[in-house]
This record gives sequence, structure tokens and C-alpha cells, in this order.
Amino acid sequence: MSGTPRPPGDDERPRPDDAGPPVDAPAGEVTGSPAAEPAAEPAPATARRRRPRLVAASLIAVLTALLGFAIAVQVRSTGTGQTLEGAREEELVAILDDLDLEEERLRGQIADQRGALRELSDTDSRSAAALEDATERADALAILNGTVVAEGPGLVMSIRDPEGRVRVADLLDAVQELRGAGAETMQIDGVRVGVSTAVTGTPGALRVDGRAVSAPYEVVVIGSPQDLQTAMSIPGGVVDRVGRQGGSVDIQQRDRVVVDALRPLDEPQYAQPDDGD
Repeated sequence: MSGTPRPPGDDERPRPDDAGPPVDAPAGEVTGSPAAEPAAEPAPATARRRRPRLVAASLIAVLTALLGFAIAVQVRSTGTGQTLEGAREEELVAILDDLDLEEERLRGQIADQRGALRELSDTDSRSAAALEDATERADALAILNGTVVAEGPGLVMSIRDPEGRVRVADLLDAVQELRGAGAETMQIDGVRVGVSTAVTGTPGALRVDGRAVSAPYEVVVIGSPQDLQTAMSIPGGVVDRVGRQGGSVDIQQRDRVVVDALRPLDEPQYAQPDDGD
């Protein structure tokens, strides 16, 4: 037996018992009370920094994460488990004040760590600059002392002495006039010339720092090629004096010469640094 037909559309009408229970607002949401969480600031990259920087940057990241976590936890729950929805106005104000204080404290710690990181970076920069300056000074002193190989523009000078009459004074004059013209370093027949270099012997049997040298004497010098040649060629200079001894001087300017003779570092016997007292 068929039942009485229902009017069309009756099945789609909502019935009172079909309505579900009201859904409570999620705990921690308060209408009209903005609780925007401040964006966590990214920790600086520390992959190629030294350990102190890594520690400082890691602390910044941790403190930033704690800031966001503390705000989220305080907004979503209270210490007694009660929802903010049921809290009184003065309790909400107290919670917000606590959040502000906690945020201020964490931001202060982040600022301190960032300051420490900047100080470390500045210290590293100053140390690197000081190290670079010290290295440059050490290199310059090593060239002047003759303890390292040097290269640069200069000239190669050959002093010929077919009659064996070139004297100690003639070779010393050549060294002094080259220095006066700006020679930075030089060698004579493979002997590096330093501040304590001595030329001894007799014509035809000269010695440089105790080592025998023989004509033609080859002098390799680093400095301004034009200035060095001018100093050798002035009237009454080395070229003229060697010529009067029956010899000759051949000078070749070059864009690059190599002074590769080395000398042991001179150790002073009596002099010592002043301690400033």
C-alpha cells in the first residue's frame, strides 16, 4: 500500500532536528582584539663565518623563534587552561601586557646579539686589514734584505775589464750610484747586495761579500730603467771611470729582470729594538 505522496521539494527543506550543535569559536580568538604575530626575522647566513659569528647568529635565530612561539602560546592559552573567550577584560589586558614585556625582552636580546655579531665582523675586518698590511711590510723588508727572489723593471749592466784594472772603488761607486738613483735591489755576479755588503780585493781579483767575482761583472738591478741608466752615464760617473781604467760598460734596459740570488738574514750583534722606556 503506497503512502501519500509528498509535495515536491519537501525533502530539501531543513528540519529543526537536522541542525548541528553550535560551533564555539576557537580558543584564543577574541573579536576586535588584533593579535598579529610579528614576523620572525631571518638569521644571517653563517656558512662561511668563524665559530664566534656562528654562535651569535644562531642565538639570534633561536631568540627570534622563541619570540614567535611565546606570542602564539600566550594568545592560545592561559596558565589555568581557561580560554581567552571567557576571560575578563582586566585579565586580557594583563595577558597583553605580559606579551608586550616578553616581546620587548626578546627583541632586546636579539639586538644585543646582533650588536655582538657586528662587533665580531668589525674586529675580523680590522684584523684582516692589519694582517694584510703586516704581510706587505714583511715582503718589502724581505726584498730589501735580499732574503726573497724579486722581479720587476730594471737593467742589466756588464762591466768589462780586459786589462784587470777595475778597482774596488769603481764597483762600490756603481753600487752607491745605483742606490742613489732608486735601485730597490740588485746582485753582482750572483751575489745579492744588502745593507752590509762589502767589496774587497785587488784589481782583477775582486770579491763581493767574500765571494770571488770575475770580469765581465754582471750587475742586475731592479728600479726605474731610465733613472738607473742616467745615473751610470753622467759625466764623471761609473761609465767614464771604468773607461779610464781601460774597461767598458754595456747597459740594457728591460721591462722585467729577476734578482734571484739570496743572502742570509743579517743578525745585528750589538743593535736591538728600543723598548720605548
